[in-house]
Parts: sequence; C-alpha cells; structure tokens
Amino acid sequence: MPLEPVEFAVLGPVRVRRAGAEAALGSPQETALLALLLVRAGQPVTVDEIVRVLWGRRPPSSAVNVVRRHVGSLRRLLEPELPARDAGRWLSRDAGGYRLVVDDGSLDLLRFRRLREAALAAEVPVRAVELCTEALGLWRGPVASGVAVEVRERAGFGAVDRERLAVVREASDAALRAGMPDAVLAELREAAAGNPLDEPLLARLVLVLTADGRREEALGTYRAACARLSEELGIDPGPELREAYRVALGGPRPLPVPVPIPAQLPHDLPTFTGRRTELDEVLALFTGDSGHSDGHGGGRTAGTVVISAIGGMAGIGKTTLAVHWAHRVAHRFPDGQLYVNLRGFDPSGAVMDAGEAVRLFLDSLGVPPERVPHGVDAQAELYRSLLAGRRFLVLLDNARDTEQVRPLLPGAPGCLTIVTSRSRLSGLVAAHGAHTLALRPLDTGQARAFLAARLGEERLVGEAAAVDTIAGLCAGLPLALACVAARAAAHPGFPLSAIAAELRAAHGSLDAFSRTDISANVGAVFSWSLGAVSAEAARLFRLLGLHPGPDFSAPAAAALTALPVRRARRLLTELADVHLVGEPTPGRYAFHDLLRAHAAELVDDRHRESEREAAVDRLYAYYLHTAHAADRLLAPHADSVPPGAPPAGVAAEPLSDDGQALAWLTAEYPVLLAVLDAAAHSGRDRLVCLLAWALEPFFDRRGHWHDGLAAQRTALAAATRLADPALEARGLRGLGRAEGRSGLHELSRPHLCRALDLYTELGDGTGQAQTHRSLGWECDQDGDLPGALRHNQRALELFRAAGDRAAQASVLNSVGWYHALLGRYDEALRHCFEALTLLQDLGDRYGQASTWDSIAYAHHHLGRHPHALLGYRNALTLYRELGVPYLEACTLVHLGDTHHVMGAHDAARTDWREALALFTSLGHADAEGVRERLRGRVGERGLA
Repeated sequence: MPLEPVEFAVLGPVRVRRAGAEAALGSPQETALLALLLVRAGQPVTVDEIVRVLWGRRPPSSAVNVVRRHVGSLRRLLEPELPARDAGRWLSRDAGGYRLVVDDGSLDLLRFRRLREAALAAEVPVRAVELCTEALGLWRGPVASGVAVEVRERAGFGAVDRERLAVVREASDAALRAGMPDAVLAELREAAAGNPLDEPLLARLVLVLTADGRREEALGTYRAACARLSEELGIDPGPELREAYRVALGGPRPLPVPVPIPAQLPHDLPTFTGRRTELDEVLALFTGDSGHSDGHGGGRTAGTVVISAIGGMAGIGKTTLAVHWAHRVAHRFPDGQLYVNLRGFDPSGAVMDAGEAVRLFLDSLGVPPERVPHGVDAQAELYRSLLAGRRFLVLLDNARDTEQVRPLLPGAPGCLTIVTSRSRLSGLVAAHGAHTLALRPLDTGQARAFLAARLGEERLVGEAAAVDTIAGLCAGLPLALACVAARAAAHPGFPLSAIAAELRAAHGSLDAFSRTDISANVGAVFSWSLGAVSAEAARLFRLLGLHPGPDFSAPAAAALTALPVRRARRLLTELADVHLVGEPTPGRYAFHDLLRAHAAELVDDRHRESEREAAVDRLYAYYLHTAHAADRLLAPHADSVPPGAPPAGVAAEPLSDDGQALAWLTAEYPVLLAVLDAAAHSGRDRLVCLLAWALEPFFDRRGHWHDGLAAQRTALAAATRLADPALEARGLRGLGRAEGRSGLHELSRPHLCRALDLYTELGDGTGQAQTHRSLGWECDQDGDLPGALRHNQRALELFRAAGDRAAQASVLNSVGWYHALLGRYDEALRHCFEALTLLQDLGDRYGQASTWDSIAYAHHHLGRHPHALLGYRNALTLYRELGVPYLEACTLVHLGDTHHVMGAHDAARTDWREALALFTSLGHADAEGVRERLRGRVGERGLA
C-alpha cells in the first residue's frame, strides 16, 4: 500500500497536510515538539533537549514519559494506520532522541534554504531575484508562530527568523544589480517595519526607494530612522545608512565594500589526486548528486548543520582531503571559514584544549578579549550565538575525541563542520548525527595517479614494477609517497627503479604509528629521505624532535642547533624541499605528527642525553630571553625578574619597540604556552616562573586572562617546588593579580595577603609595595575607596624608601585618583602634578595620559571646568597617539560630562557620540552608560 504524501510547514504557524488535507494538530506541547523537530530539519534531537525546550530548567519528573506520549501522538497523526510499536516512515528514534525524516519536497524550511542557496549561486541578478522572491513567498509569519514565546526562545527559533531577513537583504542587493527595485519593495518595507532599528535593512530600503524613483520617500525613511536611533538608542546612523542617504541625495551608487570575514582554510594542494570515491561521497552531502559532482549543485542538506568526521591513521591524507573538500564548497559559506588544528595526537603532548580553540574562534569573529565570558560553556554559548543564522564552514583538524570537539560545534542551521581525527568519534555520530568517512591507504592505482600528478605521466612510462614497489614500501600513505615524489623530482634523471631500489635498502622505525594491516616500514621512507639531505640538515631534523610545538621559526631552530639564524633558515629550506618539514605560513615551519615522531625516535637514538638537554636548554632560553625583552618594551617600569645571561649560542630576538614585541609574542603565543607546559614537566621550575611572569604584560594587553590565570598557577606550583620564599611571594602575587582580573576575588585576596606576609618576612620593600597596589585594586573592586587609598599610600612610602622613581610616579597618580574619588580634590591635584613631573622626566606617555585624566577629574569637581577641558584634551591626545581605544572612549565620556555641565550641550553630545562609537566597536558594556547620557536620562549626579 503506497504511503500517503505528507507536507510540513513551519515558516509561520505549524501545519501538516496529509494526502492534500489539513491535519488537526494535538496539544500545544505536541505542536511545539513537532516545530522543534521540523526546525532541526531531519537531524536527531535528544530527549534531554526536548525536555529543556518544552519545560525549561525545572521539568516535572514525568517529563521523559510525557515526551514519549507526545511522540506516539505525532506518529498517529502522521500515519493513522500505523500498527502499534511500528517505527513508521516519518518519525524515527535516532541517536538518543528523535528525528523527523523530511526533505525539501516535504518541508517549506528546506525548500526556502534550497532556493536561497540557488539564488546565491546564480550568476544572473534577475534569476537571483526570482529565486529570492520565491523563497520569501514561503513565509507566512515568524517561525512556528503559534508556539509559546518562551518555548520559541528556548528552541532558538529566532535564528531561523533571521535567515528570512538575510534573504530580504540579499534580494534587495540582487534587485539593485538587476535594475528591478520594485520586485522587492513590498517585502523590504514589511521587513523594515518589523525591524525598525536594523540599519543594514533600512539602508537597503533607502537605496531601493531611490532606485524606484521614490526619492522623497527614501529621504523620509532616512530621517525617520535617524529619529528612532537617536530616541531609542541615543546614537547617530552608521556608515551604511549614511551612505544610502548620500545616494538618495543624488550621489552615485556606492561600489561594494568588501567586508573582512574569517578565511582561515589552509592552502589547497594543487596536485590533489585520488580519493575520487571519498570526495564524491562528501560532496554529495551538499549536492545530492552521485557521480563526479563539482560541488555546485542544489543543496540536499545545504543550510543545515552537517558534521562530517573524516577518520584514519596518521599520514593517510585526512587533512588534505578535508581541506580540498572545504575549498570546493567554501563558496556556499559566504560568512567565512574557520580552521583550527586541535593537535589531538601531537607527539609532544601539546593538545589544544577546547577552551583555547573556542577563544581563538571568538577572536577571529571580532569579540574583544574583555567581552569573552569565563568558563568554556559560556564561551561556547557565545560562539554558537555568533554563528546562529549565518553560513560558516568550520574545519576542526586532528581532533582527539568528541569532548574536544563538542564546544566547537555550531548550534543552529547554516553551517558545515568538518572534523578529522584518528579516532572513530562514535560520540559525535551518536549525539550529533555525524556522517563518517574512514580513509584507507591508497591502492596501487591511486598511488600511481599520486606520483603521476607530481612527476608527470612521462616519468612513469615503463616503470610499472617500480611504482608497485614504491606504493608497497610506502604502505599507500600519501605522506610517505610525497616524500618519495620530492626525492624523485629533485633528481629528474634518476629512473624510478633506482629510487625504488634505494628505498628498499633503507631502514627506520615508526612502530608506534603502524597498523597490523600495513606490513611496510613507513619509517624507512623518512630515513631514506633524510639520507638525501646534508648532515647538518639531518641533525637539525633530529633536534627539532625536541621542540614542544606546534610550530617553530628559524631563530628557534638556530637556538636548538647553536647555529646562526641565516644558516638555520637554509637548512629548514633544505628539509622543506624534501617534505620533511612544512611551511604552512611564511617563516613558520611545522612537522606532520608522523615526522615529529620519527624525529623524536632519531634524536633519542643518535644523541646523548647531555646533548639533548643542552639543546632544550638553548631553545627554552631563546624563548625566555626574547619574552623578557618583549616584557621590558611593553611594561618598562614593571618589576620583572631578570633571567641572567643566556647560554652560549643563544641570542634573543632584536626587538626595537613595543609593536615588534607584540608581533613576536602573538606569533609565538601557542609555542610559549607549550614551552611553559613542557618546562614544568621537565623540572625546569625557575624557567617556568620567569617565563610566566615575563608574559604578564602580554596577557593583560591582549586580554588573554584565561591563559594568564593558568600560567600563573603553573608558576606558583613551580615556585613552591623550588622552596624559594622570594619566588613563592612573586608567584602568589602574580596568581592573585590574575585571579582578580578573572573576578575570582575570594581566591585572589588570600594569595595577595600571603604574598605580603612573605615579602615582609624577607624585608623586600619593593615586593611589599607592589602587593599593596594589588590589594588596593581589590579594595577598589569592593567599593572600599578608603582601603584602596591606604594601600596605595603605603606603597608610595615603600617605593620612596627604595628610590624607585618610576614606581613612585605611577603610585602617586593612584593616590591622587583615590583622593579625588573621596572628594579631596586639592590633595588629588597635589599628588597628580607631582606624578606628572616625574612621568614627563621618565618619558612615560601612558602614565602621563592617565595622570592628565585624574587632574581633569579633580578640576571638574572643583568647578574649574576650563582646566578640566584642558586636562581631558591632553589625555585624549596621548591615548590616541598610543592607540588605546578603550581609555580614549573613557576620556571622551569625561570630556562630554564637562561640556554638559558648562552648558555646551552640542559639544557634549559630539564627545559622547564619539565615545559610543568606540565602545560599540569594542563591544564593551560601558556603551550603555553613554546611551543613557545621549537619551538625557542621566542627571548631574550621574555625571559626577
């Protein structure tokens, strides 16, 4: 008996039509469950998630049983004749939950997404408009509009609603290109009316009205938008809306301005070959085609979260296939491509934790460090929110297990996630419905194609036996074959039979990476390749096995080998030419895991322990001394601990200014964290302490407070093992500061107090003074201004006793500031002007800017408003020269407050608008206070 056709609708009220007739839905909860399954568009939804969506955080004890009853009711609704206990056609049990089996022929949401993908791929603007219009015509209101508001919020239906707005914008752009603005005007007006503060939407409405000959309406739309933005948000229109206004006034149509988007995919391999079957399989996830698809067809699952896990042993070509596939379909994800190497099986043990990966992605998505929440769960939630309603491709390379991957998975439709791993990732399959693809070694035919792509077909003529031998000895591993191809390409006159004979005679070992079904010794390929390079290059290869990773530079290689940097760079080029190291970005080199393991075996076999330890000492000293030099440039007056003289053969990077210091620290940041960890595990405790403390200014400058906290914990543990009270006190103070930065005040205060006790016992006045400053900041955070002042006054006494002029200058400003906050403005000015004189003598422009701000604040509250304006302007000039946007914004707020009190309201609003623009660009919460000022809702007390 043929199945009755069933059609589902969720773009508006939830509807089901069975055999052409409308089906009566059940209870509100059953309808909500159906909507959730429909919005997930064929993906499994776990029972736990269903319970959370339907009941929130406090479900009844019977919730799971109720869900089962609802599922039974839905099955009967969809298939009334279904026998009891039969799974049925539409609703199936899947991955610990339920899945509704739908496609774009049965669900309007999937049809909408298919049409949108086709519109984006359309080369003719008129066709794009037609497809967008057809897609928008499927909407009858908000997604699942009859479902309770709180259920819709918990289910995240708003992300799907935003897809409609995105298509309205895309349709408008296509209509303007096609010269047919009237085709989208009705949809655009409706969307703008429902989203009156959406500036990109409003900008398009102004442009479309102008193009349709409705100039006065366009200008009126702009003026109305300005009034709403000012009244409700206290802001002026942004650049996109202002540009549309300029066009409406008669200016030329603007050229499209490229929007910076993450594009982090590694380079595609130009000679990619083989894997035809596997490539067709993954491309078919999007095309729905069989055969040799090019990835440009219609999207069977396009627009949904597709998770594909590519698995296989090391060297099998997982990353190469994943990157090639990603480049083939990247055009479908215009919002960007994110990539991270999770280092799940790195022989050095430098596995990237999920929190670090999430924070890297948040940084790529433009989230300022101070807006990154604490805790991996909260960070992952923010990451998913940023991806909701957008189309991103996320490539998670070399994952260790499902738990490492889980926080990095997008949570809403629109994205493709590709995961590579040596593990099967069965949890990803069970919980997230991942499609898996296991790679096998290349067979002889594929190996022949691989070599032909790199050497040319003519090189293989008459060499069938040699190719078979090479394929067998390389065990079908693309990495090993690439090494052989590089050797053959370097010697074009060598017949392949001679190269096969060389290879057969080679020896080596990579037993840890072998599989029982691969009899060949892959290590032999690497040892044979290594025999083709100079003795110096081979020695460098072996010593690089001591590097903790994940990548390295020529100066680091020079430190390992005690060679000049120029010589080390030439040796790295020699190794790269035969594929023994890679150069993923200019000037930075990396090992494949198999090659790293081979290097580690060789260095243990060929080098004495004393030689290995000396090389590691040189390498770590290079990182420590360069980090210390960077620390001196970023915080010249901080209390750093000098590392002493470097070992022979080691020189720090020649950093000339804080810009170079930041650039070096940024490039080496993952390596420095790996060095910290490796040094701690190898018992180099003093180095751990000094490196963690040298990185403090960088942690603060870049907002890497999560990593800074971990580093300080590692440093304190190392200092405790050394049983050196001075180092332990410094470690306690460093950890206390990091905990305070992270809001962990219940932990920071005891650590700072213990540090103060130790410094007092040691008679270290400078250490006591620095700790008093940190305790003063803790009091400030508690609102205890008298306590903050007392700690800073005590610090000033101690710095004066120690003769530390730079520290005196800084703390004098702090003492003045707290006097000002306590209403003692004359005392504040006395201390601040003394600080300013010292800071000018020292050339400390950052400290001068802060002090001018304090001076201006005191003058403002003494009623000396012209003096206050002068001070704020001096501070503003310095902050702008130094490139400190947050403090520039703070000073603009204060400048506006002074103008406001003086009755210069236009000037005040100008200052506040500039401040608001800066805070908004930083994503900082202080923006709301500026909006309140612009709305006129802050009285004189609020401006104090």
